[in-house]
Amino acid sequence: MPKFLLMDFEREINRRRTFGIISHPDAGKTTLTEKLLLFGGAIQEAGAVKSNKIKKSATSDFMEIERQRGISVATSVLAFIYKDKKINILDTPGHKDFAEDTFRTLTAVDSVIVVIDVAKGVEEQTEKLVEVCRMRNIPMIVFINKLDREGKDAFDLLDEVEQKLGLSVTPLSFPIGMGYDFKGIYNIYEKNINLFSGSSKKNIEETIAFDDLDSPELEKIIGTKAAENLRDNLELVNGVYPPFDTETYLKGLQQPVFFGSALNNFGVRELLDCFVEIAPSPRAKMAEERLVKANEKEFSGFVFKIHANMDPKHRDRLAFIKVVSGTFERNTPYLHVRHDKKLKFSSPNAFFAEKKEIVDISYPGDIVGLHDTGNFKIGDTLTSGEQLHYKGIPSFSPEHFRYINNADPMKAKQLYKGIDQLMDEGVAQLFTLELNGRKVIGTVGALQYEVIQYRLEHEYGAKCTYENFPVHKACWVEPTDKNNEEFAEFKRVKQKFLATDKRGQLVFLADSPFSLQMTQQKYPSVKLHFTSEFE
Repeated sequence: MPKFLLMDFEREINRRRTFGIISHPDAGKTTLTEKLLLFGGAIQEAGAVKSNKIKKSATSDFMEIERQRGISVATSVLAFIYKDKKINILDTPGHKDFAEDTFRTLTAVDSVIVVIDVAKGVEEQTEKLVEVCRMRNIPMIVFINKLDREGKDAFDLLDEVEQKLGLSVTPLSFPIGMGYDFKGIYNIYEKNINLFSGSSKKNIEETIAFDDLDSPELEKIIGTKAAENLRDNLELVNGVYPPFDTETYLKGLQQPVFFGSALNNFGVRELLDCFVEIAPSPRAKMAEERLVKANEKEFSGFVFKIHANMDPKHRDRLAFIKVVSGTFERNTPYLHVRHDKKLKFSSPNAFFAEKKEIVDISYPGDIVGLHDTGNFKIGDTLTSGEQLHYKGIPSFSPEHFRYINNADPMKAKQLYKGIDQLMDEGVAQLFTLELNGRKVIGTVGALQYEVIQYRLEHEYGAKCTYENFPVHKACWVEPTDKNNEEFAEFKRVKQKFLATDKRGQLVFLADSPFSLQMTQQKYPSVKLHFTSEFE
C-alpha cells in the first residue's frame, strides 16, 4: 500500500466508532438511538417506540411487528457522521426473549452504552448483558435515563450500578434536581451547565458555560436551594469517586456515567460529545488461528447476523458483516472460509435503518450488508485469502420447545423455505427428531413463536400451528468415541429423545432435569454441552 494511502487508511480506522446500546426493555434504548441520530443530523425529527405525543415511529424499528407492539425485535444497524467521526450504532432488542440476537451483536461492537431507567434502577436483563460485556472487557458508558420523572437518588443509583453490575463508576455529569424539580445537568467533563426547559422534545437545547461554581450567578440561574445542593453533591462526587481515566475505561475497568432524559433530548449531546472523544476505534479481534489487528492491510470480517426480507417487496436476505481488518471493496473476490470458495459482491450495502445505500469501500469497524442467496450462516468468516475462523458466536440451549405443523397443505414449500431462512437468521433453532423426522422449534423466549408465525404468514404466505413438546433442555452431544458400545447403547435407549440440528449435529432433548442428570451419570463417555460452540 503506498504511503499516502496507508495514512488515509489509518485515519479512516481512527474515525470509526462502532458500539451497541443495551438495556432492560423500556429503559429508553431505542429512543436514545433516535436522539443520537438527531444530533448526528441523520434525521430531522426523532420518533419514540411508544408515545401518544409523537406520531412518528422509531427509525430503527422497521419490522411491522415492532411498530405494533412497541418493542424492538431485531438488532438494527444505523450509521451517521458526527464531528468528523463515523459512528455505527447497533440498537439491540432489550426483551429477554430476543437475548440471543443481542449476545451475537455484542461480538461485533467495540464499546457499549448501557441505558438505565432512573426509577427502576438496574434490572435483570441489564445484569445479564453487562456480564457478557465484562467477560469480553468491552468498554462501557452508563446513561441514566428519564430524569424528567421521579426516580431514585443519584448516589443510590450509582451505588446500585456498582454493586449489582460489578462496575467501577465515575460520574461525568450530575443532575440538578429530579422529576418535578428537574432543573438541568452539570457537565463535570466539560464544566458547564445545561438547563432544562422541558418544552422541546425535538430540538436541541442550549448550554451555559460555568467555570466557577462559587459564582453568585449560579443562584440566579437555578435558585439558592438547587445551587447549594449542587455544590454539596459535586463535593461528594469529587471525594468519593476516582477521577476519570481514559486508559482505565478502555481496558473495561472504569465506567463513566451520564444523566439525562432521551425523550426530552436532554443530556444526549454531552453523552455523544464525550463518547466520540473517548470511545475506542475498532479493536483487534481473536480468531482461532491468531489475533487480527484492525490496521492489517488484508481484509477479514465475520457474519454476526442474517436478516431475511429487509424489504418486503423483494424477498431478499442480507448477511451483516463486521469488517475486522483491511478494506472491503465492491466487486472484489473474497474467500468464504467455510465453503472454501471465492465470492464477489456487486452491491454491498451500508445502512441507515431501513434505508440502504451501495458502498464502494468499507473500513474496519463498518457493518456491511451483503445480499445472500443462502451461502452464509452466522459466524462465517470472509477474508482476502487467509484461513481464519473468528470465534465467539455460540448457539445457546433453547428453553422452550414446540412441534411445528403446516396449517395449509398447499403451502408446504413456502413453509419449509420460510423456516429454513428464519433459522439461518438465528431467530430460533430447528431440530429434526431422529425417530419420525418431525420438526421441533426451540427458542430462548416464548415471544419468538409469535414472531415466527407472524413472519411466516406475512413474508412467506405460509401458515403454521404449534403443539407443545415437553422438553427441559437441548444438549449438544459429543461422544469421546463414536464406535464404543456405551455410545451405541445411549443412542438405542434414548432414541426417542434424539434429534439433529440444522448443521447435522446430534442433540439430546432431555425431558426433565432428573433425566438429564441420570443420563450424564449412566453414560460418562458421552459429553453433553449447553452451547453449540465446542468444536
